[in-house]
Amino acid sequence: NMENGLESTGDSRLDQAVAQWLQYDKNPKTAAAVRSVVKDRAMSELQKCFGARMEFGTAGLRAAMGPGVSCMNDLTIIQTTQGFCAYLEQCFTDLKQRGVVIGFDARAHPPSGGGSKRFACLAASVLISRGVPVYLFSDITPTPYVVCMNLMFDMTHFSICVFKVYWANGAQIIPPHDKGIAAAIEQNLEPWPKSWDTDGALQSSLLNDPYQDIHREYCKTIQQHCFHRELNTNSEVKIVHTSVHGVGHIFVQAAFKAFDLHPPYAVEQQKDPDPEFPTVKYPNPEEGEGVLTLSFALADKEGATVILANDPDADRLAIAEKQESGQWRVFSGNELGALLGWWIFQCWKLQKGEGKASIKDVYMLSSTVSSKILRAIAVKEGFHFEETLTGFKWMGNRARELMDQGKTVLFAFEEAIGYMCSPAVLDKDGVSAAAIAGEFVSYLASKNITLSHQLRSIYEEYGYHISKNSYFICHNQDTIKQMFEHLRNYDRENSYPKECGGFAITAVRDLTTGYDSNQPDNKAILPTSKSSQMITFTFANGGVATIRTSGTEPKIKYYTELCAAPGNSDLNQLKTELDNLVDAIVEHFYQPEKNNLTPRPE
Repeated sequence: NMENGLESTGDSRLDQAVAQWLQYDKNPKTAAAVRSVVKDRAMSELQKCFGARMEFGTAGLRAAMGPGVSCMNDLTIIQTTQGFCAYLEQCFTDLKQRGVVIGFDARAHPPSGGGSKRFACLAASVLISRGVPVYLFSDITPTPYVVCMNLMFDMTHFSICVFKVYWANGAQIIPPHDKGIAAAIEQNLEPWPKSWDTDGALQSSLLNDPYQDIHREYCKTIQQHCFHRELNTNSEVKIVHTSVHGVGHIFVQAAFKAFDLHPPYAVEQQKDPDPEFPTVKYPNPEEGEGVLTLSFALADKEGATVILANDPDADRLAIAEKQESGQWRVFSGNELGALLGWWIFQCWKLQKGEGKASIKDVYMLSSTVSSKILRAIAVKEGFHFEETLTGFKWMGNRARELMDQGKTVLFAFEEAIGYMCSPAVLDKDGVSAAAIAGEFVSYLASKNITLSHQLRSIYEEYGYHISKNSYFICHNQDTIKQMFEHLRNYDRENSYPKECGGFAITAVRDLTTGYDSNQPDNKAILPTSKSSQMITFTFANGGVATIRTSGTEPKIKYYTELCAAPGNSDLNQLKTELDNLVDAIVEHFYQPEKNNLTPRPE
């Protein structure tokens, strides 16, 4: 018998974890859930709850809701915030002057009660108990607002967007902060005396609500990206917007107003936050048409030609346009990167007046698995293009470094429909992107040009860039390892492939090992990580292919692109060439039969 009156599970490590949990957890629901699982001797359930503490990485915390150290719940949020707070105390002597910003979204987490708002209040209690000022948004906010707070008021705060962490520079944390915070969490597992006292914290003079100020400042700040106010006011173009049951609706309406654009038609059934996402199978606008069904219907009814869709956090943006055939075209993230990048550069030229400001100080960024179209535009126009590792945390941090050197970072994007159109938010921001897209569409309409036409002329001027991305599913870590080791020792030891199904390979970059054949010393410039697999092959025909593992899912992804020279515009021939290249990569590099891989479900 354990001292808390429960039977032993027969596993002393588990017994210890359960006993410690019941000693610390003051939430009656999760504590009762743990007791009942132990009582029922549901070992697999216990392993799921107490197998391993949920990992704190650079993307913050990602875990299912539920009781135990492996899940998100009141106690693990307290423990994580205590670690975060202790780490900040080590890093900053002036933490009590700086403070921490906390924002939350509309997700509810019914079984343990509370949801994002409850977690935000607990995080606030922990910080306030240590005398740290907290700026807690009183209502749900888009992720970009939380980030924006750091940059606008120059307050060098730290932000927690329950639970993603942004540093004082306004960008998401990158190593080594993640390791430092993770270690501090382990050293502060026992709840501090006042960590559970949310009532006390909510009464504290250290608690501030930045909601109104930020909303006002954000709308003011994005106006520096509005260049065609008069045209916006008179525009006839009709746009539909959906926030897909997330937080975007009121903020996109306000951003349109800030640009003097006519308010977009809102999809009524999806405009209010609802954590159950009742009208869609997946609330991700990247998953294509199912998410946009209601938007298509509303657009057809109102005679609108363009649809803007945010994901529930309002940090990403999808766009669809009605074609002459009456069909809808949903643009890919790479196509939108080309469109928005081109437009933002045109606006910069307009603002600076030709030749006044130095184009040599202008930068655009994208992640290494995104389209290289910005590189082609940069080469022709004379500004700089840089690629970073996958994930906005890398682009945000690089943008901050460049800005600190006095450079202008105009735009950054990733193929997963994430865009940073304004340096006011060093992360992807679907709200400012929606307003800028609204002005872009109005401008094109005044010239009788569609987005599809404009995209074609960008490709004709700078060279077609067509991409094809997908993945295979593999639950066996050993198979994944063997597959990548085979690529590193292809026809002999320590030798990468020279060709793939007849397509010659001209360069290889391996960001797992740090090898890059393009560099004089064969050492990669981008940061390398032993813990994830990622190899990029460059082909003689202008093809680029990156094969990588996913940090969060059992997928081996590929990202391929064919970058053609300007003037080579036989689109069918280019598409066939890319299809053949992808088939060769799948057959020779993935070997799905031999490795027992499951293709992406159609």
